[in-house]
Amino acid sequence: MNETPKKYKLGLEAALEVIRGKWKGSILYHLSTGRKRTFELRKLIPEITQKVLTQQLRELEDDGIIIRILHIQNPPMVEYELSEYAWKLEDILETLCLWGEEHLDKKYGDKTKVLEDYAQLGK
Repeated sequence: MNETPKKYKLGLEAALEVIRGKWKGSILYHLSTGRKRTFELRKLIPEITQKVLTQQLRELEDDGIIIRILHIQNPPMVEYELSEYAWKLEDILETLCLWGEEHLDKKYGDKTKVLEDYAQLGK
């Protein structure tokens, strides 16, 4: 069954639709450091529920952004990695991270007050 393509006014709309959501950016970031199993992603993103993680992973897989690797063993093991296509996002995501940090500095005067990675460095 063929799906009617959605209409967009800008390519930006299509790009943001693929990476939209609270957790997809974090998932992509962590997968950019290497192949991960589901439980590893849960440890790296403790606030995400298993249901939401599974949903986000499926959507990223459907869009060709990540690859699901099933190892046939007992018990079965599943890993995820970025697709070759997804590596084109690396510079974009890095730029978004830097822009976000700059925005936090502008809005709060000091990103370390609200950005957990920096807050944890002081502990």
